[in-house]
Amino acid sequence: MKFEVLVLGNSSATPMYDRHPTSQLVNFNEQFFLIDCGEGTQMQLFRYGVKSNKISVIFISHLHGDHYLGLAGLLSSMNLHGRKNELHLYGPAALWDILALQFKHSDTTLRYDLIFHATNPEQAEVIFETPMLKVTSFPLQHRVPTTGFRFDEGPRRAPLIREKIEQWNVPTVFLPLLKRGMDCTDVDGTVYRAEDFTTPAPASRSYAYCSDTRAFATYTDHIQGVDLLYHESTFAHDMLGRAQETLHSTAYEAAQVAQQVGAKRLLLGHYSARYKDLLPLWDEAVPVFPATELSIEGKWFIV
Repeated sequence: MKFEVLVLGNSSATPMYDRHPTSQLVNFNEQFFLIDCGEGTQMQLFRYGVKSNKISVIFISHLHGDHYLGLAGLLSSMNLHGRKNELHLYGPAALWDILALQFKHSDTTLRYDLIFHATNPEQAEVIFETPMLKVTSFPLQHRVPTTGFRFDEGPRRAPLIREKIEQWNVPTVFLPLLKRGMDCTDVDGTVYRAEDFTTPAPASRSYAYCSDTRAFATYTDHIQGVDLLYHESTFAHDMLGRAQETLHSTAYEAAQVAQQVGAKRLLLGHYSARYKDLLPLWDEAVPVFPATELSIEGKWFIV
């Protein structure tokens, strides 16, 4: 089952050096979730071969322009492309007013249902849940109300032991039940025990997205043990004063957070335009947290 993240934009504030404002796409078993929507997001989707109408849910972390100014254009393009399926949008309460104003003065009427859900910047909440995936929003610490998002996979099914399935000629109808850990009994009384025909289920996976935030706020409680952590790293640590002034993080601090919460891997991003070469950011994070990667636009990162 796929669980992967495509980086569409990794720049902070302004596009620079062919880097675009923040946006990411999460593919969970061919269900697509967009996280943030900076300028140029729809062109990035096109560039990397993703049809925007495949997106079923959009999450917006906060109302700084580099995280949402591409949204009205994307929603309008979905309309022009004939979208019929409903689209769920999660974000700060004021986002709905912004979109309504833009659509009003451009005389735009969407022909699909856009269902808005206001996020809570004060406390963590489960905002999306299916049997296979749960998304939780949680408060970050920035200059405007901001939330992070954590994606937690539900219980995974146990892999079948194909050789034993064939050897015992297990009825096909029992296979999905065995994968869910359920014992089955045939009409002749033969019992097929799940533990005999499966191996232990793989551990469930998780991804956390921490956009603009000051490091070491209380949000660390909500990202404990995450498999892949995206954490903003706007500045190198010699700019710590500027990071504190603007409520951003340095790459060094992002690595400290990853270490503190027991993340398995760290993905840096939200790079300041002052850095054409990103390697110095990676260099200062790796000694603290070796499993650190630079987010690169157009690259899929497996959770």
